[in-house]
Amino acid sequence: MTPPPVKHYLQFSDLTADEYDYLLGRAALIKRKFKAYEKHHTLNDRTLAMIFEKASTRTRVSFEAGMYQLGGSVVHLTSEGSQLGRSEPIEDTARVISRMTDIVMIRTFEQARIEQFAQYSRVPVINGLTNEYHPCQILADIFTFIEHRGSIRGKTVAWIGDGNNMANTWAQAAALLGFTLRVATPRGYEVDSQLATLDSGGGGQRGWQDFSDPRTACAGADLVTTDVWTSMGYEAENEARKKAFADWCVDAAMMRAAKPDALFMHCLPAHRGEEVTAEVIDGPQSVVWDEAENRMHVQKALLEYLLLGRLA
Repeated sequence: MTPPPVKHYLQFSDLTADEYDYLLGRAALIKRKFKAYEKHHTLNDRTLAMIFEKASTRTRVSFEAGMYQLGGSVVHLTSEGSQLGRSEPIEDTARVISRMTDIVMIRTFEQARIEQFAQYSRVPVINGLTNEYHPCQILADIFTFIEHRGSIRGKTVAWIGDGNNMANTWAQAAALLGFTLRVATPRGYEVDSQLATLDSGGGGQRGWQDFSDPRTACAGADLVTTDVWTSMGYEAENEARKKAFADWCVDAAMMRAAKPDALFMHCLPAHRGEEVTAEVIDGPQSVVWDEAENRMHVQKALLEYLLLGRLA
């Protein structure tokens, strides 16, 4: 088999709608086999390097378990445990790691850092999270929605909270996959159009509508979703953010404004009583545990696709 050209996954817009159709269908197949305890060793003898400059629970477990389930192996690196923490140029690290492994996942701070790594990598690079984007999470969220409600095309998603990496990625997904995204943020925390449009330059297709009132954004929505008010790396702003976001806690009233069968999602970890009430996240409309599990299944499909291309 001739391997496909090197293709990176650094933001949601790096793949086409057709590629997502394939990936989502492949993830469903992989999940069915996982649940039936059927082996699926398409990446036998392949090695995934995981680089963590930001701490993680779901990203590490989902990628590591997923790669082993595909028949491959994993190398786990952190800044403290590698030369990245000792000021080695990232291009040098990329050159070395990509000669020794088959694919790399990086969870880091600035998007520019992962883009620089990818520029010098011989193998595919996956964004496990940056300050600007979280494409694997949104891929899992969309897969979860499809499992519960069918196609997301034409549906309405309400994003309540910070205009952060999750909101940026939801905006790209909406423009690419044909659903409506309503973003409700406090003043000063809006989505950055330079990051959220499909070309990441502010001049491409806009995939969201801005709302100043979160309950209005939720009205008639098929999905209500949120994230912590203070993302990793912004801890110094925590107290100011708590005040600014006081009216942005997803509660029962917001869920009642949405459709009766609306789903609730959260990428986790969650702070009950801040961005969401316990009644909502632990209630019958919440699918956060399916959402968390599905990170593994969609990422297995992604790893397979970037290394092998489309499989029958």
